[in-house]
Amino acid sequence: MQDSVLISTGLPIALAIIMFGLGLSLTPGDFARVARTPRAVIGILAVQILILPVIAFGLVLVFDLPPLLAVGVMLLAASPGGTTANLFSHLFRGDVALNISLTAINSVLAAFTIPLITNLAIGHFDADGALGLQFTKVVQVIALVLAPVAIGMVVRSRWSGFARSADRPVRIFSIAVLVVVTTGAIIAERDNVVDYARQVGVVVSLFCLISLSCGFGAALLLRLTRPQAVAASMEIGVHNTTIALTIALSVLDNAMVAVPAAVYSIVMYILTPAFGWVITREPRTETADDDAVGLRES
Repeated sequence: MQDSVLISTGLPIALAIIMFGLGLSLTPGDFARVARTPRAVIGILAVQILILPVIAFGLVLVFDLPPLLAVGVMLLAASPGGTTANLFSHLFRGDVALNISLTAINSVLAAFTIPLITNLAIGHFDADGALGLQFTKVVQVIALVLAPVAIGMVVRSRWSGFARSADRPVRIFSIAVLVVVTTGAIIAERDNVVDYARQVGVVVSLFCLISLSCGFGAALLLRLTRPQAVAASMEIGVHNTTIALTIALSVLDNAMVAVPAAVYSIVMYILTPAFGWVITREPRTETADDDAVGLRES
């Protein structure tokens, strides 16, 4: 699997196209929005960047995962929210504009936090002999994540019509790539897949539910509006597993590290809609005016 054309060439290209598509959906205003809703953006990003890795680390220790699977869980925790979070947020009446801003900012930050958290995990779990993110690989991660986003934003600023028409095909392509790569990662480890699922399935399922709950709960503690709380839960619970898979398989060249992200990419499509259904079953007491007040206060 590690040596296949799909992984060595196809996956990085696919990720570049996906991140290019993200750039097509962004404008400088999406980054500037943090100044208008600082409490929402900063609070949610703090949960995603600081709290989620701590939660993932605790789960890894409690379930005593093997070193490479442990690193894979930490890599997953460090990955930013995916563009699919925007779709789930829209489905459950979340603040999609907030999702877009969070995805934009977190994708930039993740280019630096992913190598940091992953290297810390590699060192802590004594996986140095098997893999590592040296300086050149850190640069590769930054280039894979940031360069396509920047190019996409430039294209949108100059050819907005093309950006709008390309949005849907890129989203479909993103889902297709995720399915193909996830399937490929599982097939590559087919002899051990049942054992891996047993070891990491509960961990990633708990991590998904805790991530969704942390996002929603933190937003409520910050006294954000209900749509913002829905957006927060989706942004924190729906990770960009394509980034995690690309780094595990193409940069670190290790299929076992990719297993947690591969399993997560399956369970999140089951647990996220269920969670969204639960939190939207509660009676909505906020009016449109309440939401407007919440946005001004943020």
